[in-house]
Amino acid sequence: MISSEELANLSKPSLTRVRRIADFQFGRGAGEALFPDEVTFSYSNTKRVRYVNLGKERLVTVRANDGRFTLGYPGAKRLHEFLPKPENRVVVMEEAVPFIADGKNAMAKHVISADGKILAEDEVFVVDESDNLIATGMAVLAGCEMLGFNFGTAVKVRQGVNKK
Repeated sequence: MISSEELANLSKPSLTRVRRIADFQFGRGAGEALFPDEVTFSYSNTKRVRYVNLGKERLVTVRANDGRFTLGYPGAKRLHEFLPKPENRVVVMEEAVPFIADGKNAMAKHVISADGKILAEDEVFVVDESDNLIATGMAVLAGCEMLGFNFGTAVKVRQGVNKK
């Protein structure tokens, strides 16, 4: 168990570290946009950051295997507001929006457009045609591949707007 004194000593370096990871993963300035000074951390038994929370909301989880982030819906919302359109976005047809908002995966046949810089396994935003954030998840295909496929999963949705 980590003592409260140890937690206090870990917080400032942890904030710097997660901001740097966010800048690497999502682009310069993303760390400041995603993590205000008030965030709190949950640590693993090895004293590594596991979750970053703002109040009672989980912004991100740090993946143990590669140290990158998986976004919670509140974290995705903060980044979506920060990143300019079309960065990190997968735009889907209107008829698919209710299903994706409920947490169902985004299928390739429903993708209208996608950021060409998206790579498989990147954390992405699923948005409607008006750029409203409807879900966050992991890209299964690269952005350019999403438009070329008529079958299969394009984005494995982690959290939809209706399943927060």
